[in-house]
Amino acid sequence: MKNWYPALIGYRYTSVKRSNHFISFISLISMLGLIIGVALLITVLSVMNGFDRELRTRILGMVPHAVIKPYATMQDWQSVDELVTAHPKVVSAAPFIQIKGMLSASGLVQGAQLNGVLPEEEKTVSIIENHMVQGSLDDLQSGEFRIVLGDMLARQLRVQKGDRVTVVLPEASLTPAGVFPR
Repeated sequence: MKNWYPALIGYRYTSVKRSNHFISFISLISMLGLIIGVALLITVLSVMNGFDRELRTRILGMVPHAVIKPYATMQDWQSVDELVTAHPKVVSAAPFIQIKGMLSASGLVQGAQLNGVLPEEEKTVSIIENHMVQGSLDDLQSGEFRIVLGDMLARQLRVQKGDRVTVVLPEASLTPAGVFPR
């Protein structure tokens, strides 16, 4: 009888006799509003849980959780790396250089943010290699002119793996012929 008690109360207020149909109507509308509200809340919580999972796995897997920036040029980044990774809550760390520039290929020009990374270190902090369609981070070699482009950027420049891309940096070089971008 204890399990049927709420149902009996609900039945009592939704099925009145001829005396007052207004109370029955109000009770029915209240219950429908409550049912719709709970269903909507469950749906929103499910969507937010899925969004939270995607945020953690995709976005935060590509973007560093923390960045240490020097006031001037950092000459001895290895000692900073050792100091940071010595902390018990730091899982891994990797150095990178970041600059904005322009990429040019096939007569098309596109602005981009360029990251200079050490491929062996980048694998420990990023999921970028898991999402690479062609090539790998191991293709980047020190002293060689190689670049990894995102899918949309490669499509905008109409390039594929092995095509030549010109990188123009905002740093200028002073030459006898005038100022030229690097």
